[in-house]
Amino acid sequence: MGQADTIYLVRHAKAGERRLWTGDDVDRPLSKRGWKQSAAVAKRLSAKKTTSLYSSSYVRCMQTLEPLAELTGQKVHTESRLFEDEPFEPVLELLGEVENGSVLCSHGDIIPATIQALHRRGMIVETPANWGKSSIWVLRRKGTKITKGKVWPATC
Repeated sequence: MGQADTIYLVRHAKAGERRLWTGDDVDRPLSKRGWKQSAAVAKRLSAKKTTSLYSSSYVRCMQTLEPLAELTGQKVHTESRLFEDEPFEPVLELLGEVENGSVLCSHGDIIPATIQALHRRGMIVETPANWGKSSIWVLRRKGTKITKGKVWPATC
């Protein structure tokens, strides 16, 4: 079998407090700390061979990938399978479809459910789980099967 593909699954950076936000939660933006975290994500991933950027359409997810899009000249594509409060099974399908080097940004309910499902399906988890905001799961894929995963915790 050939070399494994790498896919990056990013939890969105810190957003403003949900309980204090008066608008639609879809529109809740990143906080000042969240923008620092998104810049750190961009710095870390811009050194990798990223190919495509996919995000939930929630503002906080899109904003998390904006600095990376600016550094790489890539466009952030919205992907409904990454929305909050959705089932994880479509994310598993998406992970099998995207090209090598893709970056996906989603939410704190979707990412743990997806990683746990991958583990149940045989993925080797190489690091302790971390679901922190702006954490990055590095997933290794052979064919359409995710074989290994490790997490890079948030740096700020």
